Amino acid sequence: MKVIKKCIVLLVSIIFVASCKNINKPMATIKTPVAKKVPKELIKHNDVRIDDYYWLNNREDKEVIAYLEQENTYYNTLTAHTKDFQKTLFNEMKERIKEDDSSVPYKLNGYWYETRYELGKEYPIYSRKKGEETAAEEIIFNCNDLAIGHDYFNLSGIAISPNNKLAAFGVDIVSRREYTIRIKNLETGEVYKDVIEKTTGSSVWAADNQTLFYTKKDPVTLRSDKIYKHKLGTPTSEDVLVYHEQDETFNTYIYKTKSKKYIVIGSSSTLTSEYRFIKTEEPDSDFEIFSPRERGLEYSIAHYGDKFYILTNKDGAYNFKLMTCSESATPATNWKEFIPHRENVLLEDLDIFKDYYVLSERENGLNKLKIVRWDTNKGYYLPFESETYTAYVGINPDFNTSILRYGYNSLTTPSSVIDFNMDTHTKEVKKEQEVLGDKFNKENYKSERVWATARDGVKIPMSVVYHKNTKLDGTSPLLQYAYGSYGYTIDPYFSTVRLSLLDRGFIYVIAHVRGGEYLGRKWYEDGKLLKKRNTFTDFIDCSKYLIDNKYTSSKHLYASGGSAGGLLMGGILNMAPELYNGVIASVPFVDVVTTMLDDSIPLTTGEYDEWGNPNDKEYYDYMKSYSPYDNVTAQQYPTILVTTGLHDSQVQYWEPAKWVAKLRELKTDSNLLFLDTNMDAGHGGASGRFEALKEVAKDYAFLIDLEGKIDK
Repeated sequence: MKVIKKCIVLLVSIIFVASCKNINKPMATIKTPVAKKVPKELIKHNDVRIDDYYWLNNREDKEVIAYLEQENTYYNTLTAHTKDFQKTLFNEMKERIKEDDSSVPYKLNGYWYETRYELGKEYPIYSRKKGEETAAEEIIFNCNDLAIGHDYFNLSGIAISPNNKLAAFGVDIVSRREYTIRIKNLETGEVYKDVIEKTTGSSVWAADNQTLFYTKKDPVTLRSDKIYKHKLGTPTSEDVLVYHEQDETFNTYIYKTKSKKYIVIGSSSTLTSEYRFIKTEEPDSDFEIFSPRERGLEYSIAHYGDKFYILTNKDGAYNFKLMTCSESATPATNWKEFIPHRENVLLEDLDIFKDYYVLSERENGLNKLKIVRWDTNKGYYLPFESETYTAYVGINPDFNTSILRYGYNSLTTPSSVIDFNMDTHTKEVKKEQEVLGDKFNKENYKSERVWATARDGVKIPMSVVYHKNTKLDGTSPLLQYAYGSYGYTIDPYFSTVRLSLLDRGFIYVIAHVRGGEYLGRKWYEDGKLLKKRNTFTDFIDCSKYLIDNKYTSSKHLYASGGSAGGLLMGGILNMAPELYNGVIASVPFVDVVTTMLDDSIPLTTGEYDEWGNPNDKEYYDYMKSYSPYDNVTAQQYPTILVTTGLHDSQVQYWEPAKWVAKLRELKTDSNLLFLDTNMDAGHGGASGRFEALKEVAKDYAFLIDLEGKIDK
């Protein structure tokens, strides 16, 4: 229920990248790229900043493209000796993955839906079976066919009509997350002429099978700001605007309750939310406000029986509580407490079934799933025994069932999809992630959770995994990862890709720094706005702990982060560069002040509650104190690899490009600095599942090369 910024979900694909420099191989002769300087004066609050590389902010400028290509050539030339090793890593990672894999089917409205892959194919096939899992397969979409002719392809937001005959779907072929919605007749295979452009890709059917609601994006800022209603077969020019979110700090979206009774429009900023609703059977009625927005009041809603259930921070419930109200009296003044706020337990989500409800909680950083009967209000927790693990509620669209589907994995245990019978308390493992080949044995790996003491006395947890033969004497290479923003928690989960590092003697560490919600809502509040520097110093203090306790040394310590985690990388590079032998920053948000002052850039206005509004001098000064681009200085930096995408809509390519140019100008060392720009992709990188592995293989090759182990 609780809405977390969708942009963050995409970070999962870049968690395990790393950086390096060539230290043992002869260097190719190539001129280091030098960006021209065109000083631009930026003035705010009577403070003058000179940006010599502002001119890079124009992807239509041929000189900009030429510079990016020069950087790519430099990167490719000086890493050419790793190309064969990259192929080795790619094949190694690919060979662990079952190519002809499939998801566990889930039931929805009389059909079993499945996603599967075929041997040698990059893209998924979406299919379904009517009535029984053994029925004949119906192919809904074969993305391998649809992707032909496109450098990038992503199909998203499949919405099946209530009568099961139609499928609305969104397609992005640029990687800018602007989707074109089309409608397919699943009986005839015909794709209708209806074409709805510049959307989020998701849509919702009304009960009449003719009315489709969807979310439109602002063409400049890419903010999701309008909800439209489309009637099947009519020109999109006649689509009706049903809601316009005019507050530039909010985004809007639409969904259907699990009970299918209501269609809901949500509006949210970092700190505030608001909902509107209509009955699914009345698509032409006016949306009614659930409860008017109040600054700082967050809530989300679910429907059951004749009531709504509200997950909210109302009345200072910073770890959230559950409240309820009748369908006919939904404003906050009518809400009644159902599950009270708890000081040490973060209530993250609620899933509703006919006879049960399931609470997703987090206590002391660990996931907990509590199952409760509606009629008796008696509940129990699913047992999890590992010290570090990830457990989560899976896809459960069926309301009338006693089966809870959940997922479980840990740093050393592959993922499992489990069906738990809430009546009998028995479970069935529907699928265990296969790690192909004969080399993997989970008993060969160890995981633990350790706690570093931050400079202000706060204990910072870290999840650690390594091969049992890896030495903990300060000589082993260690990759430290963190994100630390938006209250998004990076749970300790299993990765087949990561094995390529662990098997080569690397230790992998997730630092659960402030800015996430690993230890509850206050953990997030203490790493944002005017406390953002805690995120950087927490990471640095974790690094010092790892060095002091002989997990590694500064000669073998590496750091990695992407997007807002790339901001973290920029911060630690300026504040403590001597601790790291190499750092990789993926699609990094590093030009904080300039970006947050430009409300034409996607995501900017909606970020004020996360970073602050620099139009306010207090926030301007604080941002400027840590903004990586503004704080590059004449000092020694470790080897740095920076990656970006030309079409990135979340962190514009020019931020990392400018940052690299300024680093080249000011750094006093001879360590390598690379900028690798994917000229075809955006924030999430390549679209094919194996093409994405090639990107990871490149980064792993850098890291292993920096350790001087590329031939081992």
